[in-house]
Amino acid sequence: MSGAMRYPELFAGGGMPSRTPPPQPPLIDLLGASWQLDAPVVGIGWDGDLAGFALGDGTIAMARAEWTGAPSFGPGETGGLVLTPATHRAPPVARQGVHQGACLSLAVDPNGGFLSGGDDGALRHTSQEGVVTDLVKSGDRWVDLVAASPAGWRAWTVGRGLHLSGPRTDSLTLPGSATALAFDAAGTRLAAAHYHGVTVWQADGAPFVLKTPGCPRSVAWSPDGAYLICGLQENALHGWRLSDGGDIEMGGFSGQPRSLAFSADGAFLASSGSPRVVCWRFDPPSAGSQPVECGLPSSKLPVCQVACHPHQRLVAAGYHNGAVLLCQPGREDVLFAKGSSGGSVSALAWSGDGLRLAVGTEGGEIGIVALPPALFRFEPQPEPERQAR
Repeated sequence: MSGAMRYPELFAGGGMPSRTPPPQPPLIDLLGASWQLDAPVVGIGWDGDLAGFALGDGTIAMARAEWTGAPSFGPGETGGLVLTPATHRAPPVARQGVHQGACLSLAVDPNGGFLSGGDDGALRHTSQEGVVTDLVKSGDRWVDLVAASPAGWRAWTVGRGLHLSGPRTDSLTLPGSATALAFDAAGTRLAAAHYHGVTVWQADGAPFVLKTPGCPRSVAWSPDGAYLICGLQENALHGWRLSDGGDIEMGGFSGQPRSLAFSADGAFLASSGSPRVVCWRFDPPSAGSQPVECGLPSSKLPVCQVACHPHQRLVAAGYHNGAVLLCQPGREDVLFAKGSSGGSVSALAWSGDGLRLAVGTEGGEIGIVALPPALFRFEPQPEPERQAR
C-alpha cells in the first residue's frame, strides 16, 4: 500500500495495551487534525459527524473528522494494523459569528444544529450550514447555561430563572443561580445545580430539591437514571439514589471535581479534580468502597476534564497542560490522543457512535481525532448488579 506504514499491535487484548507502549505520536497527529483559533473553547457538541466548538469570542467553529485525503487505519494485507497517512491537509474550520459578546454554553439541539447562550442575553440556534436564528432575548441578562434532550426539550438559565421549551413551555425560579444543567438519558428529567442543592424538574411531575452540604459545580446522571451525582466546590462528590433519596458521599479529592461522566454501562463514575482520573464503582455503590484510578499521575497538572466513551469502558482525560489520553478504570496503560499544547483542556466530547473525539483548550486549540474500531479489542464486560428500586 503506497504511503502506508505498519503500526504496532498495541491495542489487542483488553482494549488497551497490555504493557506500556514505546513512544508513539499522539493519535491526533496520526488520525486527526487540529486548528489554532484565537479564543478559548467553552463547550463542544456533536451533531452527527459535525463537531461544534463554542468560543469565548462569540463564534461557533464547526469541523469534521473526515475529509478527502484524510488518513486511514485498518488491518494490513499480511496482518497487523496499517496506517495510511493523510494525502491532503484538513480544510479550515467553518466559523460563524453567533453572539456579540462571549459564548457561555453550548448544546446540540434535538432538531439538529447547535444551541448557544451568550453574555449578550441571547439564546440562539446555529444550523450546520451556519444559519443563526434568535430564540430568546433577555436584555442585558446573561444566558448562562443551555441543555437539550432527545425528548425534544430545550432548557436554559438566566440568573435564578430556569426556562424550558418543547412539548410545553415552563419556567422555574431556582433557590440560587444555576451552576450546571444536565438532562437524564431519557430526556424527561432535568437537574439544575445551585448553591446548597440540585433542583430536579420532571416532565410528568412536580419539581423537587435535593439538598447538598456545599456548592455543586457539576452534575451527572447515571445512564439508567437511578443515581444523580454532583461535584462540590468543597473537593468532594455528593449524590443520591433516586428510588428513596438515599445520600451518597465521596471525598478525598485534591481539587474540585468539575467534570463528571458515567461509563456507558453505568458501572463507573469518572471524575476530575485529582492527579489521575478517579473512578467510583456504581454496580452498585456501597459504603466504604474505594475508587480505582486510571491515567498518568501529575501532582502539578491534575485532570481537569473527563468524557466516557458512549459504548465502552473507556475514558478520555484532559489535563491542565493540554494533553489528552485514553484509559480504562483500574488499568495502568494509557494511550495519548493529544500532546501537551494549547493551555488547559476546557472541553471534551465523543461523537454518538464513539468513533471520534473532539478536544478544546483554554488557549483556543481545537482538534478532532478519529478512533476506528480496529484500534481496540474490548473484552466483554459483565452485567453490573443493580439494587431494587
